[in-house]
Amino acid sequence: MSTPEAAGPRRDVPQPSQPSGAVWGSDVIADLLRELGIPYVLLNPGASFRGLHDSLVNHLGNEKPQMLIVLHEEHAVAIAHGYTKVTGQMLAAVLHSNVGLMHGSMAIFDAWADRVPVLVLGATGPVDAAKRRPWIDWLHTAQDQAALVRHFIKWDAQPVSPAAAQEALLRAWRTADTAPKGPVYVCLDASLQEMQLPAPMPTPDVQRYRPPRPPLPATEDVRRAVQALAAAQQPVILAGRVSRSQEGWQARVALAEKLGARVLTDLKVGAAFPTRHPLHTGPAGFFLTPPVAQALRSADVVLSLDWLDLAGTLKQAWPDQPVPAQVISVSMDHQLHNGWSMDHQGLPPADIFMACEPEEAVDALLAALADRQAPPLPSAPALAALPSPEPQDELAVATVAAVLRQYVSAQEVCLLRLPLSWGGEMWDFEGPMDFLGYDGGAGIGSGPGMVVGGALALKGGPRLPVAVIGDGDYLMGVTAFWTAAHARLPLLVIVVNNRSYFNDELHQERVARERGRPVENRWIGQRIDDPAPDLARMAQAQGLVGLGPVRSAGELKQALAQALPLVRGGQAVVIDAHVRPGYVPAMGQVMTRSQR
Repeated sequence: MSTPEAAGPRRDVPQPSQPSGAVWGSDVIADLLRELGIPYVLLNPGASFRGLHDSLVNHLGNEKPQMLIVLHEEHAVAIAHGYTKVTGQMLAAVLHSNVGLMHGSMAIFDAWADRVPVLVLGATGPVDAAKRRPWIDWLHTAQDQAALVRHFIKWDAQPVSPAAAQEALLRAWRTADTAPKGPVYVCLDASLQEMQLPAPMPTPDVQRYRPPRPPLPATEDVRRAVQALAAAQQPVILAGRVSRSQEGWQARVALAEKLGARVLTDLKVGAAFPTRHPLHTGPAGFFLTPPVAQALRSADVVLSLDWLDLAGTLKQAWPDQPVPAQVISVSMDHQLHNGWSMDHQGLPPADIFMACEPEEAVDALLAALADRQAPPLPSAPALAALPSPEPQDELAVATVAAVLRQYVSAQEVCLLRLPLSWGGEMWDFEGPMDFLGYDGGAGIGSGPGMVVGGALALKGGPRLPVAVIGDGDYLMGVTAFWTAAHARLPLLVIVVNNRSYFNDELHQERVARERGRPVENRWIGQRIDDPAPDLARMAQAQGLVGLGPVRSAGELKQALAQALPLVRGGQAVVIDAHVRPGYVPAMGQVMTRSQR
């Protein structure tokens, strides 16, 4: 039996289990997951954790936590990642043995690079070789399974007793959710899960193991930062990896206004500052546009609020000279840097280094500046006239954005994902939940899973979950959408389909120009065509409503008029929008159809 729930996903309800008095190792683990408040466990079934699977179903009744099935392990971690970006609440993803961990490793790296906590539970065939089944248990058992991902997780453990499993889960939960946050991995021996215990084990009081509060900035650092900012003539705030809280949003606005500081934002991370505010200098992008770089160059003090790739951004502004501005860096990211992953980017200069989270630094600076008279705000720049596409207009990404804006302007929207071809001028952000940012790892294929996770988090709320993703991202992860259909998650996805790995076409053109070779050949090995995959039917195959392809503004309007009532009624809809290749911020140029 299944139960649809207005405020949550559809749940499969198991037949009641008759009490037998027997207690199993996996029951102890399941009980602790419930006490930790983990609402959902994402999994693709595997024999290595069949004991835990049974405990979640027959011991806990498939609720608190509820299992959500996925079709690929990478989706399990990606959905957990997307959910946490909305709520801040950590989920668990269970990966089958070494093979499932290898499948899920890219999504784990995304969560690591995005500094998002995920409780990754693994499993392995019996560590005791004498207990392994022939063939399969040997293939699926590793001497050190966590070695596959240890370079991009915060901590790992492989307990061999129920008591050790309790401690490992408590430590993993606390470690993952302590700033700077990130994924952790606990590998559960199959024999441990299937061990019958002589008596029930008490579940620890999880309140005694809670993550610590974020550290406060050092008093001397706050004093020096206030002194520098108060004396600045042209302060600039780089609003980077910040929280989704409304309180944090309002505090950043208050600090910028108190200082008269211009604010830069970044599409690689979520919405951090109102883009219509007169102090916002934009539009935001994945890289600095020339006007934004010029604004940064004019700064005498730069306050970085955990800006992603601070060194690279400063280098874009001052490519051939030392940074003349005084730099105040607020971040705890350095605590996760290691010698394997270069996701930490370059080493930025920092005249004042505040080792804390951005919210704590902003609150401390505001308190210290309480008596300062805020300068008058500059005049807000005139809003650019919104394009009003004609029905016959060929679709480009900007056209898609304009039509979508017209159709959703009357309600709150959460943009769960945007493609690299998106420009910050296409949409204004007015609150922290307007846009969730990119995936951290900058690969392809994470979009569908993370979008489903965001839709799971938003189910039952007032916001309309909307994602705009590229066709390459969609094709790599399309089966993640089956989980949205299965769980009855409302969701609107527009695939901006240029039938190409177009960003790489531009790379190939650049190389060809440098070498004096034909640029006309850039499409070879890039185009997703002949035959063109039917993206709408692929959505239908996953149980979603698939519309399109649409090729003009008029056709997109018709598709949205059909899709939005369905989404508001609880369905997931994918629209295949054929767009011409256009502005790609990563390459900083506009390509038209005639230039292919």
